[in-house]
Amino acid sequence: MAQEDGGVTLVIRVIRSFPHRNIRNIVLKNVSLTLTTEELLEKTLAEVTSNTSLPPPFRKFGYDSMKIEHQAHGSKTSDPVINTEADEKLFLVPGARLEMQGVKNETEISLFKKADYYEYKQGPEHGQTQW
Repeated sequence: MAQEDGGVTLVIRVIRSFPHRNIRNIVLKNVSLTLTTEELLEKTLAEVTSNTSLPPPFRKFGYDSMKIEHQAHGSKTSDPVINTEADEKLFLVPGARLEMQGVKNETEISLFKKADYYEYKQGPEHGQTQW
């Protein structure tokens, strides 16, 4: 149904800092599921850098990875920043089309720097507050 209208709606969770939980959401409408991961990343980065509602540190950060956070009407992780489980299944693979990777209407996708993600995942306190 959504593809007949020209595409799907995706919520992109822009994660600037994992330990400080600096996260902002942007919505991409009319996204074709025939896009590859690189095309979606390029489109998302263009939106992030031109979005005036995002603070400058978000617009100028070196994002390089995308991962499915959760599907519409699906269960969510208990980690408040990002789903740290099933990396091999949920990371968007370069060169593959979105529809082949399980992306559908109203999927939440996290945009982040991969090195920061792995550092966060290795830390003993991920998903827990520091206070």
